[in-house]
Amino acid sequence: MSQQLDSVSIHKKPNTHFNGRSISYLVEFKDGSKKTLGVLLPTEKPLTFETHIPERIEIISGKCLIRVGDGEFKTLVEGEILNIPENCRFSGC
Repeated sequence: MSQQLDSVSIHKKPNTHFNGRSISYLVEFKDGSKKTLGVLLPTEKPLTFETHIPERIEIISGKCLIRVGDGEFKTLVEGEILNIPENCRFSGC
């Protein structure tokens, strides 16, 4: 996992959801490709998201409890990666 993103533009206005518990920024690369860089703050109850395109979750620090679809919750820790398919629901806290 790369520790930095080089030669990118970051859109300053974040997307916020769930009363500020989920915050993400759009990152655009020189080739026009885009990614989001987000933070999920700890919560008492899992937050549920729906994907429209495949998503890749990389845990940079801390840990996150995630469930994809109706599967079991799994704890992801720093350095772990989870790929979420398109048109899928996932929950995390």
